[in-house]
Order: sequence, then structure tokens, then C-alpha cells
Amino acid sequence: MISALIAAGLLTGLDWSDGCRPVAGSEALWRDDIRYVFVGETHGTAEAPAAFADLVCAALEQGPVVVSLEYSVEFQPTLDAFMEADSEAEARAVLAAYPHGAFVHHDGRGSAAMLDLLLRLRAMQREAADLTVVASVPNSPRVEGFRQSYSEMDRAVLWGRQAMAAPQARVLALVGRVHAEKTRRVGSPLGLPAAAHIRPEETLSLTLAHQGGEAWMCLDECGNAPIPESDDLTARGVLLTPQQNGKFDGLLALGPVTASPPVVR
Repeated sequence: MISALIAAGLLTGLDWSDGCRPVAGSEALWRDDIRYVFVGETHGTAEAPAAFADLVCAALEQGPVVVSLEYSVEFQPTLDAFMEADSEAEARAVLAAYPHGAFVHHDGRGSAAMLDLLLRLRAMQREAADLTVVASVPNSPRVEGFRQSYSEMDRAVLWGRQAMAAPQARVLALVGRVHAEKTRRVGSPLGLPAAAHIRPEETLSLTLAHQGGEAWMCLDECGNAPIPESDDLTARGVLLTPQQNGKFDGLLALGPVTASPPVVR
């Protein structure tokens, strides 16, 4: 029954074949000394996955790209089958058949916008052999007696392995905001966020600007929740100015965001 409902959600909907749109200021990201570009988002918006897809387009114009998405490593065979399916309908069916993960247990990573992103990446990969899409959430158990969660370190190790497997490629990662931070979280069991485990001179980390709007998320209840207006409301595009005492190298400013609900409620 559940798989049938998922298929119904995934096999219908809008035309996902949007073209690539330029992101103002993104040319500053493609320096030769930068191997990793992290985008720290608030899950559950329509705009962040769409803008990330546009950044992937721009990066492909510079050379090979590895796209790292915040899905469990167990999802990789399904992700590969999705990308390699002969038709879009078959790709959607592959995703619908997966019984676990973000498209069943929702936290914003199973949104309509994330499905849109996957379909756009699939279309890009079919045209650009230099694009690889990987799932990058490790299975890192909490060990009794250790205050630090080693999942952040293990996530960075996965990114490093992905980079070493494609030494000519840039790694572009779309993750929740905390994983993209580059400084130690004092008093937090996370210790160093994932991005902070990689040499800072090889990374650029952007945070999605807080410019109002809504995101779909589960707090006390699941649904649309307001996004604060703590950044310049007029800013747009990539702005490489240090943010939050060095946590991030810049902003990805998209204006007020809109909520993207789950593909399957």
C-alpha cells in the first residue's frame, strides 16, 4: 500500500526538465584551488535545491563534478538505478520502490523540490559524462562513553574518498546547514561539523540566507514553518563574505523562500 502511494506521488506532477539558470556571483566559486563547495540549506524549501542544480550546471562548464547529496549510503544502488533508468517514468518507479529513506520518512529531503533536483541531475548526467551523483550520509553509530558524534568525521571521510576517486572533479555537496559549518561547535556533541574536517583552504561553504518565507519541516507538527529575516533582504546570488564568525565563507541569497512539501504526504 505504501509503495503504491509513493509511486502515485512520484509518477505524476510537473515538468521537471527546467533549464539551467545563472546564479549571480557563482563564478567566484570555481577557483582552481577549491575542491569542495558546500551549500548548507534549510531542508524543505523550493528554492535551495533548484539553485543548487543551477550551481551544478555552472560547475560542469568548468570541468568534472561530483554531486554529493544528503542521503544514506544504502540509498546509493537505488540512486544509481534512478540515474541509469532508460526513461523518466522508469526512474521515478525506481525511487518509488525504495521502502525507506527520505521519501518515506520526511525531513525535507523527500520534497517535491528534491525530486526536481534529482531529475535535473539525471538529465545533466545523460548529457555530461563528467557528472557523478553520490549519497553521502554514513552509518556511524553512537558509541557509549564517547561525547563526540563521529558521523561528522565519517561524512568528511566519504567526501574525501569521493574527491580522490575523481581527482579532476570538484565536489559540490548539498547538506543541512550545520554540516556545512567550518568552525568547532563549542559544547555540542558534533564537535567539528563535517566541512570543518577538510582543509579550509580547499573549501568554500555557503549558507542559505535567511530572507523570510517558509520551509516545510517537522517541528511539533509537520507543515510550513516561517523562516526568519536576519540577512539583507535585497541580497541575491553568491556573496563571498565571511558569515557567523567564520562558520561560512559566504551566503547563497535567494530571497524569500517557499515551502516544498513531501512528494508523498
